[in-house]
Amino acid sequence: MTLNICTSLLLLFLGNSVWTRTVRQVYDDLDPEHWSHYTSECPRECFCPPSFPNALYCDNKGLKDIPAIPARIWYLYLQNNLIETISEKPFVNATHLRWINLNKNKITNSGIESGVLSKLKRLLYLFLEDNELEEVPAPLPVGLEQLRLARNKISRIPEGVFSNLENLTMLDLHHNSLLDSALQSDTFQGLNNLMQLNIAKNSLKKMPLSLPANTLQLFLDNNSIEVIPENYFSAIPKVTFLRLNYNKLSDDGIPPNGFNVSSILDLQLSHNQLTKIPPINAHLEHLHLDHNRIKSVNGTQICPVSIAVEDDYGFYGNIPRLRYLRLDGNEIQPPIPLDVMICFRLLQAVVI
Repeated sequence: MTLNICTSLLLLFLGNSVWTRTVRQVYDDLDPEHWSHYTSECPRECFCPPSFPNALYCDNKGLKDIPAIPARIWYLYLQNNLIETISEKPFVNATHLRWINLNKNKITNSGIESGVLSKLKRLLYLFLEDNELEEVPAPLPVGLEQLRLARNKISRIPEGVFSNLENLTMLDLHHNSLLDSALQSDTFQGLNNLMQLNIAKNSLKKMPLSLPANTLQLFLDNNSIEVIPENYFSAIPKVTFLRLNYNKLSDDGIPPNGFNVSSILDLQLSHNQLTKIPPINAHLEHLHLDHNRIKSVNGTQICPVSIAVEDDYGFYGNIPRLRYLRLDGNEIQPPIPLDVMICFRLLQAVVI
């Protein structure tokens, strides 16, 4: 189980670089005699590197419109411009596009021509961060694997916008204007292979409902969440990384054993209102509890196994796996109690 999770996470983290191997296979097979042809059909506003014939660099050019995209292009870089609209005309011949970066432009929903994105059948990565979108654009290409919409003004998610995106593994909506009302019970329906969901820096007061069951990474930092519902994580049994920093969680808002979940390896609860360490699972490896209101640490109480059975710790199936514990910014006075060290024998770092 752990091996499968680590493998999946590695694939996700390397998502931004995997394409380079594919591209290299493509241009290694190209005849250098054809490079002049590729350069001649390059839009004059852009740069077409001979060693990377499937890429078109139009970033940082002050563009207000998207130029005509040659048919050979797979990777399109349009970030840091003044583009306001996405129309169908520039993409008429661009039937092989895999990657579009439109970060840091001035694109609004009204500026996106109806159906233009969904016609890009082979598109895998769509970056629209730092624009002026007020809702998730729709419809989207059904083959998308990553959708990045951070730092917009999104407050609405159209019904069914994600229903056909079965290949999507990453959805980034952080730093927008989402309220609880924007996340309905069927909002994420259809995202059967989603691995990372980032809804940090929004205006949520509740944990989002009906998350995809395959979610591995859930980022909810910088919201106003006060309560974790009972058995909330049973619906996402594979969640491994959970970030709830900068919320309003108190002891009363966490049910008994709320975070005692065997799949969670990294739990971040910094900058909340906790006065005690919540029960954790023996599988947890990293715990961030800095800048809360915790006054003391009792190893006997927080140990996920009984420290009375000290002789059994030689069996690695029982020993707690916590390696990193952060407690600074609380009201705890050093040193760390001995029973904490007895319990967490694998601790490599304690910050207090």
